[in-house]
Amino acid sequence: MTAILFSSVRKRFPSFGVQVTLGMGLGLLAGLVVRGIDPQSGFTLGATATFHTVAQIFVQLLRTLVPPLVFTAIIASVAALRGLDNAVRLVAHTLAWFAITALIAVVIGIALGLVIQPGVHAGVGAGAAQAPSSVGGWLDFLKGLIPANYLGIGASTKIVEGAATTTVSFNVLQIIVAAVAVGAAAVKIGERAAPFLAFMTSANQVMRQLLRWLIALTPIGSAALVADAVVSYGWDALSALGAFAGAVYLGLAIVLLVVYPALLLFNGISPVQFFRTAWPAIQLGFLSRSSVGTMPVTEEVTERLGVPLSYAAFAVPLGSTTKMDGCAAIYPAISAIFVAQFYGLTLHPSDYALIVLVSVLGSAATAGLTGAVVMLTLTLSTLGLPLEGAGLLLAIDPILDMGRTSVNVAGQALVPTIVAERLGIRRAALPDALPA
Repeated sequence: MTAILFSSVRKRFPSFGVQVTLGMGLGLLAGLVVRGIDPQSGFTLGATATFHTVAQIFVQLLRTLVPPLVFTAIIASVAALRGLDNAVRLVAHTLAWFAITALIAVVIGIALGLVIQPGVHAGVGAGAAQAPSSVGGWLDFLKGLIPANYLGIGASTKIVEGAATTTVSFNVLQIIVAAVAVGAAAVKIGERAAPFLAFMTSANQVMRQLLRWLIALTPIGSAALVADAVVSYGWDALSALGAFAGAVYLGLAIVLLVVYPALLLFNGISPVQFFRTAWPAIQLGFLSRSSVGTMPVTEEVTERLGVPLSYAAFAVPLGSTTKMDGCAAIYPAISAIFVAQFYGLTLHPSDYALIVLVSVLGSAATAGLTGAVVMLTLTLSTLGLPLEGAGLLLAIDPILDMGRTSVNVAGQALVPTIVAERLGIRRAALPDALPA
């Protein structure tokens, strides 16, 4: 009887997508109201702090689930994919489609950079240029593969105004490597590892239930994230770099709304069904600006698109660190052309070929690091362009990062869906994007 009453009450609420949209609308309204009040008033300061705190707590809770969710899921998936031939085909097809979509995205980025010429129309002076603190390098890929400790979890302490702040971080790529090794060892042992694998499977189910509860808070988190973005970022800096920002967002829109639907249709998958199911993850990626933080939701919607759990648990975490059409393809391509045009430097056909090469392979090389600026510096250093050019773009990076991350997340759900369809292992998609 209780279950019937609960089901009846739940049906009266709007769908999950509508709830998230309402949350975003309320957050936008609240942010605009606060920005229209004296920025030094007590109300404005308190509201700004509240928006930021709630937004950070929501993203932090999502990130907290990532290490145990990835570790337990990959061990269970390695055990489930005991057919070596099938596993090799899945990995090969996944990497191939990562490269194909990245190639398409970077070509679009180069074309837009050449047509729009954002560096020629820049309204910012060279005095804003400064070398970024983080620089990407090709050896970072090899370093990033080796776990710094058992789960690739680290901590750093900074002292600001006499107060010590400790931040805990993790490297998803290192967690994947460690989990694959543990899963392979468990499969090698055989029956003696059966209790261990059963425990990992059970632990993964517990993590997924926690995830379902957390996803239910997405409308609240979305409202706080939108309000925080409106209050914190503003949009004043966009006027000076309007041509550059427009080129980036146009490229992101073409990939998300033209290229991805075309690839889905080519593989016999409904774009409407894909976006209806994946939209909560794409929205959250836009608001949180974190592929890793969005990863639990991305994996959930990927499974609801019909991708088997054993494959999604491997492909989505891998994609969250190495599959970045927004950050590692469109953005660095347009940015490199912007920097060359700004400094009056000429790029040759071989330089454009290097941009393509870096974009297709470079996201793996910077998988252990964070931020699109690292990927940009890798591109600039490979081409021999001034690294100070990256400093010109830092003022609007948070605004661009919102669009970049949403495209990243969409691609991370797209590739496993296409691969599962092509290899004949995709099931019928589930209608509701919200986990029960």
